[in-house]
Amino acid sequence: MMNLVAENLSYKPDEQFHLNEVSFNFKKGNIYTILGRTLSGKTTLLKTIAGLLTPDSGAMRFEDKDFLKVPVWERNIAMVYQQFINYPHLNVFENVAFPLKQRKVDDKEISDVVLNSLKSVGLEGYENRKIQELSGGQQQRVSLARSLVKNAKILLLDEPLVNLDYKLREQLREEFKNIFSQGLSEESIVIFSTTDPREAMELNGEVIVLDEGKVLQVGPAKEIFENPKTLKVAEISNDPPMNILQANMDSNKIKFEGIEVDVPNHLNNVKDKNFNLGIRASNIELSDNGFEFEVELAEISGSETLLHLKRGNAKIITSIEEVMNFNIHDKVKLNFNIDKVYAFNEEGILASSPFGGSYV
Repeated sequence: MMNLVAENLSYKPDEQFHLNEVSFNFKKGNIYTILGRTLSGKTTLLKTIAGLLTPDSGAMRFEDKDFLKVPVWERNIAMVYQQFINYPHLNVFENVAFPLKQRKVDDKEISDVVLNSLKSVGLEGYENRKIQELSGGQQQRVSLARSLVKNAKILLLDEPLVNLDYKLREQLREEFKNIFSQGLSEESIVIFSTTDPREAMELNGEVIVLDEGKVLQVGPAKEIFENPKTLKVAEISNDPPMNILQANMDSNKIKFEGIEVDVPNHLNNVKDKNFNLGIRASNIELSDNGFEFEVELAEISGSETLLHLKRGNAKIITSIEEVMNFNIHDKVKLNFNIDKVYAFNEEGILASSPFGGSYV
């Protein structure tokens, strides 16, 4: 078995599962993203793969070996953490060369490998810089470059962008994808954990949605985004979380909180009269001819404005692609892009999506 395969990994050191019968099949040459909220089990899963934690039950195999019995130092794994873990007394070149020095690799080979690695992470020309002279993003790139020179069979990245500012995270998302595609061999497996759905979508690999230690859905990033299997997946895989409204259908109308809209074609086959209506913040727009809502909170996120609104018992978030000022209790009018709505049944399972998906 050349893939990294796990079956029913469970880890419960206290009263709550950190991993709950987690299974996966990771193939060489691919990128996998573990997407989940804080305390969903992402770090626990990565540490289990690295050999830093031993599960209570389950099995894991890699390259025809019982991987749970392989000691940490023999697993040929590199790991990049949230924190910038570098050696402050060494310059950039020395930091990246450190694991090769430990292996007593020839100096000429070390120089070639280190310079290529620094080039792949955009730090060409920084070889002699002190770590303290670098920005946070540059320090994280040094950590990544040091991991790449190990030529590890498995590269684990535990929320590597979480401690960076908004603009730098935006920049590095796309760069990481290029680094992984150019700087790793077809023999490597990349496993990237994040709380940020945008990172998962931009890396565009296989996504594993994890919540409270349990796998909720596995599939290509596009499939997870377009057809979330459950309400929980819809919330986790969208930022801000998908708006969920209790609604019912009657006489070709969808009704919720005094609002009536036409039933779109893709919801015609929804059987339940009462259901959960899902709509993304980006599919709700301000309109003079819309339905009235009251502002509860307005926040600036990068170059967009997020409005938290209420109408009766309904609470929603909409995103506006510009910076705008609103006061609490302001009244605004909204229109819903009804062709983009989702229907989840009362058990929270996807009944119909704009992309033809259904799990009922």
